[in-house]
Amino acid sequence: MTDIFGVPIAVLLGQLLLGLINGSFYALLSLGLAIIFGMLNVINFAHGAFYMLGGFAAWLLLSSLGLGYWETLVIAPLVVGALGAVVERLFLKRLYRIDHLYSLLLTFGIALMLEGLFRHVFGAAGKPYPIPPSLTGGINLGFMFLPVYRAWVIVASLAVCLATWLAIERTRLGAYLRAATENPSLVQAFGINVPLMLTLTYAFCVGLAGFAGALAAPLYQVSPGMGSSIIIVVFAVVVIGGMGSIGGAIVTALALGVIEGLTKTFYPAASSIAVFVVMVLVILIRPSGLFSREA
Repeated sequence: MTDIFGVPIAVLLGQLLLGLINGSFYALLSLGLAIIFGMLNVINFAHGAFYMLGGFAAWLLLSSLGLGYWETLVIAPLVVGALGAVVERLFLKRLYRIDHLYSLLLTFGIALMLEGLFRHVFGAAGKPYPIPPSLTGGINLGFMFLPVYRAWVIVASLAVCLATWLAIERTRLGAYLRAATENPSLVQAFGINVPLMLTLTYAFCVGLAGFAGALAAPLYQVSPGMGSSIIIVVFAVVVIGGMGSIGGAIVTALALGVIEGLTKTFYPAASSIAVFVVMVLVILIRPSGLFSREA
């Protein structure tokens, strides 16, 4: 059997692999969003802007300071995380225990300001970021020629997502963090600096977005609008998996990337709305999300 419903198997497998690559970016971004909502009770609409900042930080470190790819991949998320810590201390710490609408409006405003600022300084055109020599070339899989860099994106994303999930769900630090979100006064009584813990959590999560932006820089041109073009899909991923469900965000992101790939194969015209169709169906059946503890 060489085709399925008239589509060659090689084409189908190639699209599924490309969908997995997109899902890897969705996973990194939705993971940070899920942690921020689940632990800090904040809807962080600025997440796409931090993703964009990660891409620009990598590009600026390369073009202005001459740093290599591996250095920028480490430094860019740290820079974005530090900016996130400043945003949390100045603005978000006041919104933890009030209606989600306030955090959504605040972070949406921050996203618009950052995108507008970078559009004014750098223009709307994309900035090229070369693939590092160590990750050029490709792998012959038989059904397609897979660029080494795209394979690296999948491996790096899955490794970071798995390590983050283990840290939150299986370590003492994760237990302290979960307890701090439920009863901060009790945790503080044990000598734990809860405000600092929450600041570092937000910084880490936006640092994940910055890491995703630095990873994406060689694949897509770095531009001020790169965050706004992906954030709506990432929010849909989080809603489908369950707001605050960390494992659900990772699994859903990868699955939806594959679904996008399938849709592009069998009905390309619907590929841009496939995620939202799934979201509507899930909301109708399980409003709290597929992996939510409340579902």
